[in-house]
Amino acid sequence: MVRLSRTIVRAVRTRDTDGRDRRYRPTMVASTGPDGRPLTVALADDHPVVRAGLRTLLEADDSVRVVAEFEDLPRTVTGVPTVKPDALVLDLVMAGQSSLDAIPGLLTGTPGLRIVVLTMQEDPGFAREALRLGASGYVLKDAAADELLLALRTIMRGATYLHPTLGAQMAVLEASTSPLTDREIQVLRLLAEGHTNAEISRRLYLSLRTVEAHRGQLRTKLGLHTRAELSSYAREHGLVR
Repeated sequence: MVRLSRTIVRAVRTRDTDGRDRRYRPTMVASTGPDGRPLTVALADDHPVVRAGLRTLLEADDSVRVVAEFEDLPRTVTGVPTVKPDALVLDLVMAGQSSLDAIPGLLTGTPGLRIVVLTMQEDPGFAREALRLGASGYVLKDAAADELLLALRTIMRGATYLHPTLGAQMAVLEASTSPLTDREIQVLRLLAEGHTNAEISRRLYLSLRTVEAHRGQLRTKLGLHTRAELSSYAREHGLVR
């Protein structure tokens, strides 16, 4: 299976010095916009190589047209309402700044816009928060190469697309009687993966004191006191592989 992250890099390397375009072409997925016209897409990612790779990947499908690229969140927020694309592929974190809080404003400023969050973050808490704020899809950069095109096709039908592994984890959490908040679930998962409080603080953009408070809440709510006990709980509830 060809992974999206590898395809992005490969796509950037497919233009020969003579200018001829030798694109990697994944299996085509029909992704047409309203009224049967090409689907217009804007890309927001702070890495130029990623943007270039995504453009090449998406435009390998003749029914998709990339109409704009944005390198940071401020330019995304001001530029999307001007360009008015059908869909926005939005990196979860750009230049150290979370993109989640910008989603409601982007949707308000561009009626009809669909947003797919594209990220390395496999945490179901981030996915659930993105969908709660109005995103229509959540795709991992390590997904299969065709998955972003599939996600775009799905959201343009008015449905929601979620990476299958994350969907399964979220279903387990929703079916459980866990009293944990999304943020506590994020902290629990990172604890179970072996991260220190300081590392969790950096990953979630929280203060160290806030992380420690969440750990305290986890111990109180779950009646578990050691890292081993918390890690066991996380595995039992599908939060870690």
